[in-house]
Amino acid sequence: MDTIYATATARGRAGVAVVRVSGPQAWAAATALCPNLPPPRMAALRRLVWQGKLLDEALVLTFAEHASFSGEAVVELHLHGGPAVVAAVLRALAAQPGLRLADPGEFTRRALENGMLDLAQVEGLADLIDAETEAQRQQAVRVLSGAVGQKVDGWRRDLVRAAALLEATIDFADEEVPVDVSPEVVALIDGLTDDLTREAAGITAAERIRDGFEVAIVGPPNVGKSTLLNQLAGREAAITSEIAGTTRDVIEVRMDIAGLPVTFLDTAGLRDTADPLERIGIERGVARAKAADLRVFLSDGRPTPGLEMQTGDLHTLAKSDQTSRLVGRAVSGLTGAGVSLLMDEIGQILQARVVSAGTLVRERHRLAVGAAIEALAQARAEVVRPDSRVELAAERLRSAVRALDALIGRVDVDDLLGEIFASFCIGK
Repeated sequence: MDTIYATATARGRAGVAVVRVSGPQAWAAATALCPNLPPPRMAALRRLVWQGKLLDEALVLTFAEHASFSGEAVVELHLHGGPAVVAAVLRALAAQPGLRLADPGEFTRRALENGMLDLAQVEGLADLIDAETEAQRQQAVRVLSGAVGQKVDGWRRDLVRAAALLEATIDFADEEVPVDVSPEVVALIDGLTDDLTREAAGITAAERIRDGFEVAIVGPPNVGKSTLLNQLAGREAAITSEIAGTTRDVIEVRMDIAGLPVTFLDTAGLRDTADPLERIGIERGVARAKAADLRVFLSDGRPTPGLEMQTGDLHTLAKSDQTSRLVGRAVSGLTGAGVSLLMDEIGQILQARVVSAGTLVRERHRLAVGAAIEALAQARAEVVRPDSRVELAAERLRSAVRALDALIGRVDVDDLLGEIFASFCIGK
């Protein structure tokens, strides 16, 4: 492979910038800048010199092949983070034969190809880099640690055991097999089906942790929806006015609620109107509110046409600062009264919805598990029928193995790799 290099830290001025070099000529390229490289995994301060000119005094780390992130020989140069310093070092590397700038995600792709990470761990790493909340971080770390691969290995062992039992009956079809293997095979299939079904059920919750929830604030015009959104955002995210129908488009504010990513939606005031522009805004608001994970109905006694409360939605009295007769939940977007209690309640509701989140977190995972469950059902049907067709059952079990192997990239998944690695930065 080519030897690649790139900055592994963000561009711009910083205290430290890291330049990573990976590939067969990594150590030779670093030696051209500082002849006395430190031993592997031992950091040392070195002067980087190119063509007689001092580039920087950097902390240098080397990693041997099969003992680095990418699985190749790697050198990391921890430079002073000035843009000019980084640019000078990159020019010196570019001038050396056999070196080229890395493509987006190429270091991680090499880690996958060299067996340092499986495909699910690669996705976990991408999610960890993008994590904005504590729940996202915890979920990404769990996937990156190899939890998916460990589960797949366990499922795969049971599948291989079941297939081996069936194939033994095929191999000795002309002889008397002393034990009926069907009960054990069916038990293995049923246990696997239960495990996979539970995992599939938790994917929706895991997707919400990764992608975020939507909470719509709905109610009649001038009930205080935009004022409440501004109170939540801590800034003037939405225009507020005494004129009814001010909000036409759906306004979004993303927040961290109880460690979960939540987007609050300020929708147009719901009422019957002859204004065609306002009517379009109301229709859009109703559509987004219906699709949201949770709706907060602000009320001042007027009806909310076009939208009904669903199980789990919240109802709260608006503008509590303007009335002394408070019954039940009440908030004031102007003063902030009751807002923290409302946020706590929203956080509790959303946290309860992600309790079932499992290890699998993506639609790709759902499809793979679904294919495995279907193959298991077909295998079971072949085993339990009176004229048991063990050859077909064994083939269905092999199909289930292939579906699970696709989860962690053990089978051909080249069509997925371009999409996955396109989301990575150059230095990762």
